[in-house]
Amino acid sequence: MSLRINDTAPDFSAKTTQGTIKFHEWIGDKWAILFSHPKDFTPVCTTELGYMAKIEPEFTKRNAKLIGLSIDPVENHSKWAADIEETQGSAVKYPMIGDTDLAVAKLYNMLPADESGGSDGRTAATNATVRSVFIIGPDKKIKLMMTYPMTTGRNFDEILRVLDSMQLTAKHKVATPVNWKNGDDVIIAGSVSDEDAKAMFPGGWNAPKPYLRLVKQPG
Repeated sequence: MSLRINDTAPDFSAKTTQGTIKFHEWIGDKWAILFSHPKDFTPVCTTELGYMAKIEPEFTKRNAKLIGLSIDPVENHSKWAADIEETQGSAVKYPMIGDTDLAVAKLYNMLPADESGGSDGRTAATNATVRSVFIIGPDKKIKLMMTYPMTTGRNFDEILRVLDSMQLTAKHKVATPVNWKNGDDVIIAGSVSDEDAKAMFPGGWNAPKPYLRLVKQPG
């Protein structure tokens, strides 16, 4: 079954570097960022996990939790974490899933459901599609899905930016325009009439077109 935005994120139990978890239970009332890797001890992923370790406090401020995934065993993750800290300067404190039977990768459509075998003998190339990022809300719904090629390091500052937008637009009846950053002007949602908008935004707005109503970021 393919996954789409607003689908319920599939629940699962898995071994991690911090013990066995039940995913939905682990998320609790927070946002979750699940990001996957095709193989331990790969260069691009080493830089990515190190950067996520560095900026984890930014996610914590936003009521969000990080969890990584690789198809290799948890024991390998612990050894890899030492390399990550040595080369990237930040210790990995978030859990990392050991998806040795490929169950989570298949559940999240990162590998075909009929893929045979487990992690033994697989290479980064055979797991090339296991380079996805999912943002999952406290309601356990998928809010974002992105998959990157192996040779392109992911932009996790963009994930923070999207999370800011999602949290803002979940609270207020606005949308965020292209290249929006926290503090920039926002767009009044199309579902809001001008009459209702006057009550919600008494300071008024700029409307170069009737459907494009720009207003200062609320909150």
